Amino acid sequence: MEKKHEQSEMEKTARAWLTKRGVTVRDIADLVFYLQKKYHPNLNIQECEYNVERVISKREVQNAILTGIQLDILTEKKQVEEPLLSILEKDEGLYGIDEILALSIVNVYGSIGFTNYGYIDKQKPGILEELNDKSSGKCHTFLDDIVGAIAAAASSRLAHRAENVE
Repeated sequence: MEKKHEQSEMEKTARAWLTKRGVTVRDIADLVFYLQKKYHPNLNIQECEYNVERVISKREVQNAILTGIQLDILTEKKQVEEPLLSILEKDEGLYGIDEILALSIVNVYGSIGFTNYGYIDKQKPGILEELNDKSSGKCHTFLDDIVGAIAAAASSRLAHRAENVE
C-alpha cells in the first residue's frame, strides 16, 4: 500500500492555479481515459485520476504548471512586450515554446508520452477544446499544452504500470 503523499507549498500552489484557470484533476483524468480506454478495457476514471495526481506531484511538472500559467496571465494583462505579446495572444502555430515546455512534462515518463501528447494535441478533446476557445477572452497558450502533457504523462505512467502487472 502506498503511503499518503504530503503536498509541498509549491504543489498546493500549482494545483490551486490549475483550478483557478478552470482545470480540474477530473478534466485531465477524462483525457487519460480518452487516450487509454482502447488499451485497457477495465480502466475506470478513478485509476486515471490517481495517475494524474501522481504526475502533478512531480516537481518538474509543478515548475511547468507555474511557469506556463504565469506567462498566460501576464499575456492577458498585456504585461509582455511586443512582438511576443501578439504571438502569445494569437497562440501562433509556429511559436512552439509552449509545446517545448509541455514536453518537459511528457519526458518524465518516457517516449510513449510523446506519442500520446502529439495525438491529444491534435484531437483536442474535452477540456482542451475549451482551453483553445479564443472567444473566452482568456489566454491559454501554455495551459492547453500543459494539460495535454499531464494527460499524456499520466497515460504513460498508467501504461507502464499495466505492463508491469501483466
